[in-house]
Amino acid sequence: MSVQDYLEALKVGKKEYRNRINKGQYPYLPVLDEILSHVEIEKEVSLGLVQVPLRLVVGTSTRARTNAFADNFMPILDWGSEFCAKWAALSDSQMEEGIREPIQAYEYMNRYYVVEGNKRVSVLKYFDAVTIPAIVTRKVPKRTNDVENKIYYEFMDFNQVSGINNIWFSKEGSFPKLLQALGFAPDYVWQEEERRDVSSTYLAFSNAYGQKGGKKLPITTGDAFLTFLTIYGYEDTKAMSPLDMGMNIEKIWKEFLVLCNEDGIELRMDPVDVGKKNILGYFLSANAKKLKVSFVYDRSPNASDWNYGHEFGRKYLQERFANQIDTEAVENSEADQDATALLETLIENGSDIIFTTTSQMIQASLKAAIQHPEVKILNCSVNTTHQYIRTYYARMYEGKFLTGVIAGSLTENNRIGYVADYPIYGITANINAFALGAKFVNPRAKVYLEWSTQKDHDVYKTFWEQQVSYVSNQDMITPQNASRQFGLYHIHDGDITNLVMPVWNWGVFYEKLLQSIMSGSWKKEDDTEGSKALNYWWGMSAGVIDIICSQNLPASTIQLVDLLKQLICKGELDPFDGEIVAQDGTVKSKANERMSPEEIMTMDWLLDNVIGIIPKLEDLVDQAKPVVAVQGVAASKKEE
Repeated sequence: MSVQDYLEALKVGKKEYRNRINKGQYPYLPVLDEILSHVEIEKEVSLGLVQVPLRLVVGTSTRARTNAFADNFMPILDWGSEFCAKWAALSDSQMEEGIREPIQAYEYMNRYYVVEGNKRVSVLKYFDAVTIPAIVTRKVPKRTNDVENKIYYEFMDFNQVSGINNIWFSKEGSFPKLLQALGFAPDYVWQEEERRDVSSTYLAFSNAYGQKGGKKLPITTGDAFLTFLTIYGYEDTKAMSPLDMGMNIEKIWKEFLVLCNEDGIELRMDPVDVGKKNILGYFLSANAKKLKVSFVYDRSPNASDWNYGHEFGRKYLQERFANQIDTEAVENSEADQDATALLETLIENGSDIIFTTTSQMIQASLKAAIQHPEVKILNCSVNTTHQYIRTYYARMYEGKFLTGVIAGSLTENNRIGYVADYPIYGITANINAFALGAKFVNPRAKVYLEWSTQKDHDVYKTFWEQQVSYVSNQDMITPQNASRQFGLYHIHDGDITNLVMPVWNWGVFYEKLLQSIMSGSWKKEDDTEGSKALNYWWGMSAGVIDIICSQNLPASTIQLVDLLKQLICKGELDPFDGEIVAQDGTVKSKANERMSPEEIMTMDWLLDNVIGIIPKLEDLVDQAKPVVAVQGVAASKKEE
């Protein structure tokens, strides 16, 4: 029987060998010594005895015995040699009692290269074994800016606390997101039961995903697993039967296709001109019905300036289409499970369109959209790659740029304060645009950045110590928190003079979105986007962002701002035009260049004239953490 096994393995090996030769590829096992010939190894770390996934054992440490195996570890030496006899003997051992003696191997970039035990690997691969025991030494490369190198360093941190080595990602930041999705703190060392549960859940997903054809997609199984967890949650995923898991994989298949697309987001920078005829046609249609539009807020609009602005938008929409729609607002859905149940209730009660107004509700929104494709669900967030829901946001950075121009022209000591709330995508662009506006008219201007959500920190005491008298703060105030500390204002002897206020015209935004649905433009976009997530990101040109200037401003300053606003609306000026340099001296954009929308949306750095940092999650108040956990940017280094 062992001879027959060898001959079968030989047949597989020679087929692989021929296939690679025909494709002009190297037909033998990869050799680690050759791979590392141009790599700087920082250190070696002994990992001890490890159960290594056999699919990750990909080559040998040295050239010895390389020509005995094809690239898939199957033998290619004809029967009759000592090598063949030893392979056959190992085959008998595997059949009778199993191969238990560990091999010796090096691990590099989460791939394993055999030092001793090549034939054991070959035999176990032939029998489709899943793992092999190995005494492993890790070769750690020096840190570089290469994406795969960064992912590997994230993997090492993950592997150290979890003990899991069979999950891999294609994108930086995925291992921390996986820990978050599983509910583990980054420094928590897993217990054996937790390791076993996650491993079995991942294996179950991997099998179901492979059966649906997932292994043919150009993403890792880890990429797909993380996407699945973000939608269904770890606990529900762990409890799924193989049948349910397979059905749910089919339901969200488009999410995996979006991951395959390097340009997975379709940005709509301006609304489509739908025309009055198309809108009128909808209302005159025999099938037209009164639409029910629901708005979901995480907190009461009276306690949240963000939700207060959206509530203004809802009321505007209701007045604008009083005879065609009914709107409702639902408050205080902070927890994900609350939002999930609430969305189900709204759909049962007949909602046709649902707007969820904060990024932390995106998972609940996505779940509902997958279960109810007949309902249009939109989430207010930026840089989101989900195909089953659409997201919307506004280019507030255009308004912040003009506000910065005003601040830079008025400051007497070149010191300007800026109060931000959540360190999330979109907010960073606002800060940098404000700083660019200040620099546009005053090259000596410095922007002193403070965070209202930072723990144990007195923002205004800091401004007083820094001799800051011009401050940019929140964009809107709420009835419960009436204050003059909004927009750009000047502090003098304790008195506040308001100068300019950037405005989110959410009513205009919602009106244009509703018009696109009623005109049929929405459906056309759905038919043509394919495997891309659709994000609406409108600005001043659409009328959804504006600024209101006070009469306290000099007439010449207002005239300059009006001129710049016209140029922005025409597309002739963008705040992120020209050379842009970060705090650390990195040139982010060269002269005569314009940053792309994607670069602006994903900013995780601060401009060189900003004094301050992007705080870490643990430095924020508890209320801010759920938002930042979903859409937070990486912490930056403080300017020295």
